[in-house]
Amino acid sequence: MELSESDLATFEREGYLFFPDLFSREEAGLLRDEARAVYAMDREEVWRESSGVARTAFAAHTYNEAFRRLGAHPRLIDPVMQALGGPVYMHQYKVNAKAAFDGDVWQWHQDYGTWARDDKMPEPRAMNIAVFLDDVTAANGPLLFIPQSHKLGVIEAGHDLETTSYPLWTLDREVVKELADRGGCVAPTGPAGSMLMFSSLLVHASPANISPLDRTIVYLSLCHVDNHIRQFKRAEWIAHRDFAAIEPLDDDCLEQLLADRKADAAE
Repeated sequence: MELSESDLATFEREGYLFFPDLFSREEAGLLRDEARAVYAMDREEVWRESSGVARTAFAAHTYNEAFRRLGAHPRLIDPVMQALGGPVYMHQYKVNAKAAFDGDVWQWHQDYGTWARDDKMPEPRAMNIAVFLDDVTAANGPLLFIPQSHKLGVIEAGHDLETTSYPLWTLDREVVKELADRGGCVAPTGPAGSMLMFSSLLVHASPANISPLDRTIVYLSLCHVDNHIRQFKRAEWIAHRDFAAIEPLDDDCLEQLLADRKADAAE
């Protein structure tokens, strides 16, 4: 997948790009089934809401074959290498759940703000890719973006250790309102298999999911290999320390896994 000049201009201006239906329903269904299996595991990488339902599964690409393949998929890796101007490594990998009725809020934040403060990542030469595993609607806790907020650099934030089960460097309400008064607030929605690509400086959040509809999104946080982190106080499965460049797999790598699974089931 190659970004057009128009894509690159839009990304520079708004801080994000949205590609509906980048993956097929079958590919998204495979990953959704694998997410459920991962959430059922008793592992330290799987964090839970206060209700007990899964909130996020870190580093799933290290213990699940489907997510390993997604983490090197050319539809994700190639455009990020193009935008960042070179090879990338996996800084962080999350399979985020917003369980029906019980999925909690993710507060307003910038990802690079956390990576700079906690991991000493030198520059915001890093980016997020989000793949929808469920249909994301206005009802089930979509991502909220403040367009153009990535142009302001790292914004002052406080370390919220209480709101949810996951600590986060968050922005004050007054700051978020000021940013939204300038750039508005959008919530990209679309079918399972859609992909979002957004700057590590873009201010974003997501509301609680009180709907009866699950919402699962995989996030790959990719960083230029020359810009790797310098501080290692967080667990390796949260902030990875393998800085080797990702080698993209074949475009049909998930389809092949599906075929292999069907063949095994038929035996």
